[in-house]
Amino acid sequence: MKEIKLVIIDVDGVLTDGSIFIDSEGRESKIFNVLDGTGISYLHRVNIKTAIISGRTSKAVDHRAKELNIAEVHQGIKNKLDVYDNILGKYSLKDEEVCYIGDDLIDLPIFYRAGFPVAVANAMPVVKQYSSYVTKAKGGCGAVREVAEKIIKFQDKWHIIMERYQNNRNTLVF
Repeated sequence: MKEIKLVIIDVDGVLTDGSIFIDSEGRESKIFNVLDGTGISYLHRVNIKTAIISGRTSKAVDHRAKELNIAEVHQGIKNKLDVYDNILGKYSLKDEEVCYIGDDLIDLPIFYRAGFPVAVANAMPVVKQYSSYVTKAKGGCGAVREVAEKIIKFQDKWHIIMERYQNNRNTLVF
């Protein structure tokens, strides 16, 4: 985790709980958790890039990614490994510098390569088997925030996050 410079996130089942709402007009909606958005903002604050690779396509994802300043958004991807390789090439990154958060079989090819593959609590059992870490939180319920905090603390950068909230105090009690 010390070398992580990029966190790549799946959407359905990770940034959401996997539910898809389709109204009578065929419009799709998703529910995103504010904790995950905050975790993504924290990653950006300590200069860790984020990206999305999703097997499905949704305008809701485009809106959420824009809101969170996620520049790399790849949707409708059936072979996630090709996009993963392109992102690594674009930013001159190595596998060990990447955390990938996923939940299903389509994520496994990246799990085999990423330096820190993470399965959410409700991931498929085989995905958990190939992960370095399984979150306590389920997808769509703060799992991304959990991973963000874990990485930031492991890299000894948590003080950067806390500076904004300490209000000139040297210590905080939790």
